[in-house]
Amino acid sequence: MAKEILLNAFNMNCVGHINHGLWTHPRDRSSDYNRLDYWTSLAATLERGLFDGLFLADIVGVYDVYQQSVDLTLRESIQLPVNDPLMLVSAMAAVTKGLGFGVTVNVNAEEPYIFARRLSTLDHLTDGRIGWNIVTGYLDSAARAVGQAALGEHDTRYDRADECLDLLYALWEGSWDEDAVRRDRAARIYADPARVRKIRHEGTYFKAEGYHLSEPSRQRTPVLYQAGTSGRGRQFASRHAECVFISSPDTLVARTASRAIRQGAVEAGREAEDVRVFAGITVVVDRTEKAAREKFEDYARHASTEAGLAHFSAGTGIDFSQYDLDEAIAYGKGNFVQTSVDLARERGWTKRNILSGMPLGGRYPLIVGDPSQVADALETWIVEGEVDGFNLARTVVPESYEDFIDFVIPVLQERGRYKTAYGAGSLRNRLFGQGDRLPDRHPVGSFRRGNQAAE
Repeated sequence: MAKEILLNAFNMNCVGHINHGLWTHPRDRSSDYNRLDYWTSLAATLERGLFDGLFLADIVGVYDVYQQSVDLTLRESIQLPVNDPLMLVSAMAAVTKGLGFGVTVNVNAEEPYIFARRLSTLDHLTDGRIGWNIVTGYLDSAARAVGQAALGEHDTRYDRADECLDLLYALWEGSWDEDAVRRDRAARIYADPARVRKIRHEGTYFKAEGYHLSEPSRQRTPVLYQAGTSGRGRQFASRHAECVFISSPDTLVARTASRAIRQGAVEAGREAEDVRVFAGITVVVDRTEKAAREKFEDYARHASTEAGLAHFSAGTGIDFSQYDLDEAIAYGKGNFVQTSVDLARERGWTKRNILSGMPLGGRYPLIVGDPSQVADALETWIVEGEVDGFNLARTVVPESYEDFIDFVIPVLQERGRYKTAYGAGSLRNRLFGQGDRLPDRHPVGSFRRGNQAAE
């Protein structure tokens, strides 16, 4: 039996996300990002397409590396302005039943005790459809905005994140027993005090003493997403992540990353199948190849490769505006998105190389064709890249998602590569088929009843 493809819509609570400049296209509605009906309509569309999830990226800083300013960032709306992704989830959950939601939150910008309640609340309100994309940040501007002198050192940020997850696991998994909530009106006992425990944590980065404020939700711990594939990032993912996002230029790089991620999970005492790998991808599709090519050319006339370059500057910490098109670029050991820097150095990318790889203003691999051609390409990524699914980046909204649903999904379903209905249970159960909760072999197992962190 062919492996079914998992699919997330990749989006952000802003105008310009991955493929930049397309907000200027006359059919694009992304400038309505601050209207609730924009998001509820999108959620209903994705549910019609049986998308596994809507994955919402986020940043808490600004892109100010390119030209050492935010001028282009503001003119092209390169993820600025950007609103809070968590605020969207309840409204979208109310108009859907199967669509999952992955929200990005930076561990260095949150107080774990309060954050634990926010995620538990969303897990309750979505009936177990919430996931958390764990990021440690990569923008100096974000660190300065919250009172820090600069972004913390790369590996230290992951050390802090490891400790943050331990505290969160203790709250989500160890504070309330499964049978703590009785709701016994006659006995006047809502929750049994003997089955609720205080969490005490005193570590290098965090100190906390208190009871988790939320009763157990369907998943307890949300589905854990992560995108770090650097050495230290991969170590973090091996321990914690259930879904790992990779940004690979081709299937060869994707296969190498996928194998390393799964091997890391095994070395951490988990199983290879405990992790799902998603590749970032952009698709332009129409009924015929000719129509798809014409649509791509139409989109390309509105795209901004310079905005894409400014985005890449922020991720690498390199101001590419200083370089001529074919000038060699000094890719040092940075404190930013290390995998992007490493790949650019390995391939000797010049400014011209980078710009030529972003015809729609974005850095993800691009598939253009008729429905069968797109389906063929996606299957190649699944087989040769050894990924489990895709983060589908938007181009012109909402038609890029509508086109994929109307043209590509029926072909994938005919081939047995895509579900024809949502599965039962929580987001976690739909992704893994092993129930609503993380298995005990995951680090959360040591924080469940009887762990030493709880009284």
